[in-house]
Amino acid sequence: MAKKSSRSYAQRRKKWNLLSKALAANAVELPHLEPKRARFDELQTTADDLTAEQASLSARKQEISRRLEEVVKEESALSAFLDVGVKQHYGNRAEKLAEFGLQPLRRRSQAQQEEPEGPLPEPSQKE
Repeated sequence: MAKKSSRSYAQRRKKWNLLSKALAANAVELPHLEPKRARFDELQTTADDLTAEQASLSARKQEISRRLEEVVKEESALSAFLDVGVKQHYGNRAEKLAEFGLQPLRRRSQAQQEEPEGPLPEPSQKE
């Protein structure tokens, strides 16, 4: 099992680039490493491409997030406008409002309207 490196990705990439250049410069002296060096260079190219794609996708994600925020803001304002329009059309007490996800204005029930007369008696304190 390979030992996990404590170096950052950027540090490893820098070391790998140096290794690749040194292997290419000394290819005549190290012919037995040529097939692995070629594969190593392919992997470096793939890693570079993926890093560029990742950066592009990250920028695209930010762009989409901003656009989504704008759309949601406009949608919220339009929803509030439409809610008011529905209430104006049906009236703010119509049960039909529930169909639109709106709470109709309802009168309080008799139990809620009746308030106790005077202050509540305080509990007696025993000594």
